[in-house]
Amino acid sequence: MDETDKQKLLRGKTRANLPPEYQMIYERHYKDNRNGDTAAASMTQKMERWLHRQVAKDTEDMLSTLEIGAGTLNQLGYEKGNVYDIVEPFTALYEGSNKLKRIRTVYDYIENVPPSNKYNRIISCAALEHIENLAFVVSKSGLLLRDGGCFRAAVPSHGGFLWKISYTLTSGLEFRMRHHLSYSVIMNYEHINTVDEIEWIINFFYKEVKRKRLGLSKNLSFYSFFEARYPDLRRCNDYCSIGL
Repeated sequence: MDETDKQKLLRGKTRANLPPEYQMIYERHYKDNRNGDTAAASMTQKMERWLHRQVAKDTEDMLSTLEIGAGTLNQLGYEKGNVYDIVEPFTALYEGSNKLKRIRTVYDYIENVPPSNKYNRIISCAALEHIENLAFVVSKSGLLLRDGGCFRAAVPSHGGFLWKISYTLTSGLEFRMRHHLSYSVIMNYEHINTVDEIEWIINFFYKEVKRKRLGLSKNLSFYSFFEARYPDLRRCNDYCSIGL
């Protein structure tokens, strides 16, 4: 990315509206996809176990956790009995779930999390690619971590060759057969941040970042995982206060 692209990313993105024919089916499609209710979604969920396991590798009892983009609460199947808060604006995804009893507090947006809340872990699984104000969310996470805490995020390697081929031949093909519509419209609507952009933002706000791929390289991987420590608190504070 050049400097202009980086500045645009720091300012945040605006998601375009879906065409009407996609709006009619979107919520049902999204929930089916997250629950694994179709053949392609079920196969994707099996692949996504890698993401969940990477995020949960540091799980220990008594750690406090904030999950960003908790969706249908499927990460909880990999977590131990921690103090567990979530951020999730799409309430239809978790309403009625029996997993809600494991959640202490639900926040619609990360800006609603009280600054006095401090977490040992802030995690995200297949969510950062969807977030319009990604820089704000990542910088705010740095301010909500306890000293020595860890930000852990796993995402699709969106923007890479292998990721595009894999979704085109699985979810894309199934979606076209079911709805006679192009899945690329849905994918571009949902995934507004590429893996390159996500990695750059995490590196911008954290001093130590480790990465791991499910694949040979960033371009030839299905998923990427980032473990970030030691947030740049001055940079995080400045961004959350006035932006960049």
